[in-house]
Amino acid sequence: MTARFRLISAVALAAALAGCKTKGDIVVDEGVGISAVRGVCPSVGVPNNTGDVTLFRTPGDTTAGNIDVVAAMTNVRSTCNDSGEKVYTAVTFDVLARRSDTRGARAVTVPYFVTVLRGGRAVITKRIGQVTLNFSDGQERAQASGQGGAYVDKAEASLPADIRERLIRKRHAGKEDAAVDPLSDPAVKAAVARATFDVLVGFQLSQEQLVYNATR
Repeated sequence: MTARFRLISAVALAAALAGCKTKGDIVVDEGVGISAVRGVCPSVGVPNNTGDVTLFRTPGDTTAGNIDVVAAMTNVRSTCNDSGEKVYTAVTFDVLARRSDTRGARAVTVPYFVTVLRGGRAVITKRIGQVTLNFSDGQERAQASGQGGAYVDKAEASLPADIRERLIRKRHAGKEDAAVDPLSDPAVKAAVARATFDVLVGFQLSQEQLVYNATR
C-alpha cells in the first residue's frame, strides 16, 4: 500500500470515527438506542492534503518564486441512487486555478482520483480522471468542472438485521445496559465497519506534491 493510500485511509478512518461519535450517540433519557444509523449511500469527501495542487516551473524547487500554477478543488457535490442492487454515487466538483505568468494562452491539465474506501481502510476501486484549465492570454484565473462516479454493492453496504436491531433497540434509564454503547462490542463495531463505504475525490498527486501539501 502506498503512502498516499495510507494517508487517505487514515483520514477516512478519522472521519468515520468522528461520525460515530456524533451520529451514533446513545440517547438514554428518550428511551432509544443509537440516535441515527447510517444508510447504504456512502459518505463523500476530499481527503486532507489532496484538495489542492501546486505546480512549479522548475522541478525540485518549491520556493514561492518558482510557483507556476495553483489549483483547488471546491463545490464538491454528490447524488446517490440506491434503488437497485448497486448503489451509484455521482460526484461533481469545480476546480479554481491561478497562474503566476499571464502571458499567452495556455491549457493546464491536472489529474484527479475517485476512490471507494471500505471500513476506513480498504481501497475497493480507484479511477483516474483529468480536468483541463484553459487560460486566455493575459488571464490570471481559470475554472473548470469535473465529475466521477462509483458503485457499491447494496447488500454489502447494508447492516445485518441483528446488528441493526442491537444498534437501534430502545434502552431505558435504570436498565443494566442502558448506557452501554453497542459499538463497544468488537463484533458490532466490525460489522459496522464492513458495511461502511466512503467515496473520496481529490487531486492525483505525486509523492513530492503530497509531501509539499502536508508540510507547507
